[in-house]
Amino acid sequence: MGEHVSKIKSKVFSGLFWKFSERIIAQLVTFIVSVVLARLLAPTDYGSIALITVFITIADVFVTNGFGSALIQKKTADNIDFSTVFYFNIVFSICLYIILFISAPHIANFYDNEILCNAVRVLSIRIPIAAINSVQQAYVSRNMLFKRFFWSTFFGTITSGVVGMVLAYNGFGIWALVAQYLTNTIIDTIVLWFTVKWRPILSFSLSRLKGLFKYGWKLLCSGLLDTGYNQLRSLVIGKVYSSQDLAYYNKGDQLPNLLVVNINSSISSVLFPAISMYQDDKNKVKDMTRRAIKISSYVMWPLMIGLAVIAKPLITILLTDKWVSCVPYLQIACLSYAFWPIHTANLEAMKAVGRSDLFLKLELVKKTIGIVVILCVMKWGVISIALSALFISLISSIINAYPNKGLLKYGYLEQVKDILPSVLLSIFMGIAIIPIGFFIGNNWILLILQILVGILIYLIGSIIFKFESFIYLKGIVLELIGHVKKG
Repeated sequence: MGEHVSKIKSKVFSGLFWKFSERIIAQLVTFIVSVVLARLLAPTDYGSIALITVFITIADVFVTNGFGSALIQKKTADNIDFSTVFYFNIVFSICLYIILFISAPHIANFYDNEILCNAVRVLSIRIPIAAINSVQQAYVSRNMLFKRFFWSTFFGTITSGVVGMVLAYNGFGIWALVAQYLTNTIIDTIVLWFTVKWRPILSFSLSRLKGLFKYGWKLLCSGLLDTGYNQLRSLVIGKVYSSQDLAYYNKGDQLPNLLVVNINSSISSVLFPAISMYQDDKNKVKDMTRRAIKISSYVMWPLMIGLAVIAKPLITILLTDKWVSCVPYLQIACLSYAFWPIHTANLEAMKAVGRSDLFLKLELVKKTIGIVVILCVMKWGVISIALSALFISLISSIINAYPNKGLLKYGYLEQVKDILPSVLLSIFMGIAIIPIGFFIGNNWILLILQILVGILIYLIGSIIFKFESFIYLKGIVLELIGHVKKG
C-alpha cells in the first residue's frame, strides 16, 4: 500500500513538472509570437479571426469535452473504450465540419464580412484533427504521461508560430492567423501520434459508448454552456459594436488569460486524474482540493494584481501605442481571472468524485445569470461588458464552492480564509509599486523597476509571515528536482 501511494505521488510530481514545463514553453513562445503578430497585423485582422473562432471554439467542445473526461474518470477504461470514442469522434467531427462549411456564407453575411466565409471553411479543418487529439490527450492524462504533452506542445507552438509570423510579414493578413491556429493543432496531433504508444484497435462497442456518454454528456453540456457563454461576449461586441472594439477587448483578455489558463490547466490536468485515484476517500479529496486552491491562489493573485498595475507600460512597449486602448480591458480581466483558482479546484473535485450532474447544474445557474447580466449591460458599451465578466467571476466562485460544503465539508468561507493571506499580500504589493510610476517617465525603466520591486515585496512578505504555500512550493520544487535527476 505504501509503495502504491509512493508511486502515485511520484507520478503526480513528475506530471506537475512536465505539465508546468509544457505550459511555460507554450506561454513563452505564444507570447513572443502574439507580440510579433500584433506589431505586423492590424487590430481589424485580430477582430475578424475572433469572430470566426466564436463558432470554431463552440464546435470544438463537441469533440474535446465529455468523452475525454469520461475515459480518464472510468476506473476500468481499456483499449475498447478508447477505440470506441476515437471512431465516434472522427465521424461526428466530420459532420460538424460539413455543418460549418455550409454555414460559412451565412456567418459572413451575419457580420457583413466576406472574407470570413473562406476563412471559416479552412480553419474548421482543425475540428476533425482535434477529435483525434482529444483521445490522445485523454490517454496521456489517464496514464499521467505528461512528458508527451511537453514535446507535442513544444513542436506545435514553435512551428505554428514561425508559419504565422512568416505569412504576416509577407502581408497575408488574417490568413497568417488562420495558418497559425491550424498548424498548431496538426503538429500537436502528429507529435502525439508518434510519441504515444496507444493505437486504436478495430473494435467499436455501442454499450461502452453509452456508458461513457452517461457520465460525459453532462460535462459536454457544461462545456457547451461555458464555451457558448464565453463566446457570447465576442458575438455581442462584434455585432453591436465593431471588429476593432472586439480586437481591443480580446487583446486585453489575452495576456491574463494566457497566464491563468496555462497555470490552471497544469494544475487541473494533474489534479483531476490524481483525485480520481482517491475518489472514494473524501478526506483525501478535500486535502488535495484545499492544497490546489492555496497554491494556485498564492501564484495567481500576485501575477494578476501585478499585471494590472504594469498594464500600460507593458502594452506600449510590446504592442506599440496602437493597442493602448486594450489596457482597461486587460486590467479588468486580471481581477476577473484572479478568482479562477477557486473555480478550477472545486469543479475538478466534483468531476473526480463522479458528480458530473452537479457540474452541469452549476453551469446552468451561472450561465443563466451571466447571460441576463450581459444582455442588461451591453448597451452601455464594451467596458460594461468587460465589467460584467468580473461580476460573474465573483458570483461564480461562490456558486462553484457551494456543493463542496456538503460533499467535502469544505465551504466557501473556509476557502476564502485559505486564500486571504495571498490576496492581502498581493494587494499590498500592487499598491506599493503604483507610486513608482509618479517618478519614472521611461516605460522600460518603469516596467523593470515595478516588476523587480513587486517580486521582492511578495517574497519578503511570504518569508516574514511564513506563508504555508511558500514553504510548500519551496519543498515541492526541491523534490521535483530530485525526481527529475533520478528519472
